[in-house]
Amino acid sequence: MRDQEPAPRDAERRLSTKEAAELLGVKPETVYAYVSRGQLSSRRVAGGRGSTLDAREVEALARRNRREAAGSSPSGGELSVRTRITLIESDRYYYRGVDAVELATRHSYEEVAEWLWTGRMRPGTTFTAPAASVAVARRAVDTLPGHAAPTDLLRVATIAAATADPLRYDLSEDAVLGTARTLIPTLVAALPPAGHDRRDEGPLSHRLWTRLSPRKDPDEASLHVLDTALALLVDHDLAASTLAVRVAASARAHAYAAVSAGLGVIESPLHGAASGLAHRLLVDVLDQGDAAPVIADELRAGRRIPGLGHRLYPGEDPRARALFALLEQIPRAEPALLAARDIVETTARHAPLHATVDLALAVLTTSCGMPPTAGETIFAVARTAGWIAHALEEYGERPLRMRPSGLYAGPKPPQPLPE
Repeated sequence: MRDQEPAPRDAERRLSTKEAAELLGVKPETVYAYVSRGQLSSRRVAGGRGSTLDAREVEALARRNRREAAGSSPSGGELSVRTRITLIESDRYYYRGVDAVELATRHSYEEVAEWLWTGRMRPGTTFTAPAASVAVARRAVDTLPGHAAPTDLLRVATIAAATADPLRYDLSEDAVLGTARTLIPTLVAALPPAGHDRRDEGPLSHRLWTRLSPRKDPDEASLHVLDTALALLVDHDLAASTLAVRVAASARAHAYAAVSAGLGVIESPLHGAASGLAHRLLVDVLDQGDAAPVIADELRAGRRIPGLGHRLYPGEDPRARALFALLEQIPRAEPALLAARDIVETTARHAPLHATVDLALAVLTTSCGMPPTAGETIFAVARTAGWIAHALEEYGERPLRMRPSGLYAGPKPPQPLPE
């Protein structure tokens, strides 16, 4: 929510561009930039060439700038954004102050998403996709070639769903929450079935299972692991895709467009697609029965070992730890779990790297007969809820604040025209 600014005594007071620049501590050119970005509004002087600005807006912007300067990163080298959504510290992470692992293991994905959006728990909540939204999303997805990646399908489904929503430009909290509760199930509903009929009712994890695994009758333990994985992956502070979402929301893009921005980043091998690389590594270890030659081949090729080492956790990724504990309750997951431990122990001989959630996802997808891309799908569907939470938070900030300035390092102008 925006801070409430006290109104000045003279509500009609106007400032010249020079006065506004002095109050803000910037050059007049910067004031013009604030106006062009919509952060300040100007009014032409009657019969003159100049413009004046509302003193209340200028004073409010000056106070915001001072607060942001006080809250900037001490190092000055990284972008800092105040958020109330997720905190990561001491090998743990929290959703709105509550331990995220405890939330994910005790509540469904939908319930955790609601907590992230509203700070309220809604036991038993489920998400329902409108028939019209599902129909247009499925038609769009069905036109894609069979080799299309999961994020390709989800991006197309997101854009298609947006066209079916005439209220998508309403950025009020209630409207955006309504979009979130229908977009996520629409994305799942638009995915093609994995060898059997689609399931479009019940918990979201049950519906997603029919898109990822050819096994028709999953046991409750497997479904619980999938649901927990979704809840664990809902958010992870300002990951690259989440930053892209906040930039889009800062420019007041609607929720569908913001989610599309996130999907454009998440398929990176350094982000959401990392679990697919870990899946393939795990399959190679299972085929050879030993991690040592597989790890040696990866290192010889100059590749980083996927599924190991997260820069935010000196120790083991808490999401991996939680999923491994649940997977131990599934007998058919034992071979993949042993292979994962072999990977960690083999690599630990030379580098103290711990398992990440990508390796745990690989154990899940491998043991449940899912394709290598299944982890990426789980990641993207889960993170959509977090992206909506960040978009909502960003809509409450001033527009276009996510606009850093470039440090120009090119040739000093003016340069001659190229021939």
